[in-house]
Amino acid sequence: MKLTTHSFKDGQQIPGDFAFGIVDPEYHVGLGSNRNPQLAWSDAPAGTRSFALICHDPDVPSQGDDVNQEDRTVPASLPRVDFFHWVLFDLPASLSEIGEGEFSNDVTPRGKPGPHAPHDSRQGVNDYTSWFAGDHDMRGDYYGYDGPCPPWNDEIVHHYVFTIFALDVAQLDVAGTLTGQQLRAAMQGHVLAQASLSGTYTLNPALIAAG
Repeated sequence: MKLTTHSFKDGQQIPGDFAFGIVDPEYHVGLGSNRNPQLAWSDAPAGTRSFALICHDPDVPSQGDDVNQEDRTVPASLPRVDFFHWVLFDLPASLSEIGEGEFSNDVTPRGKPGPHAPHDSRQGVNDYTSWFAGDHDMRGDYYGYDGPCPPWNDEIVHHYVFTIFALDVAQLDVAGTLTGQQLRAAMQGHVLAQASLSGTYTLNPALIAAG
């Protein structure tokens, strides 16, 4: 299988159009256009009955004490964990491309609705759901795609991995608000093939200047 995009170059910086957060000189972070990138896939194996898609950031700090704090940095040595930005499944086997902005075209406070999505697919909740759980103005179930917004004081550039999975079932036998980890578990034993690409993103002015 092969996964491609014309929204950014594989392994290179993701444009701010596809990010939840962009650099704001006064407040560190402003809201981005939050459009989902265009993605196309090919060479799915025989027997493919649906596709699933996950976007995750494996570089998220495992502890949040220093995140976005003035006069502090998130050290590069800190252990990192997965943060899921998109959990999408039950895409029909006849589909081979997702359009730019087709699933997300702005930041939606309290999250976009779900689980039903274009092409009769379903979406799970991304990890902004837990990130904003204590924020009165932003808390809610964040279905679908919400793009990069790494800590503005993180010492490392974050990576965003998009992975398409070819599955041997037309629909996964799941219900409710599915998380990225739960989708990974639900797909076990059903994955015929998969393909990935990645982009990078940072809101740290020092890393932007250096890169």
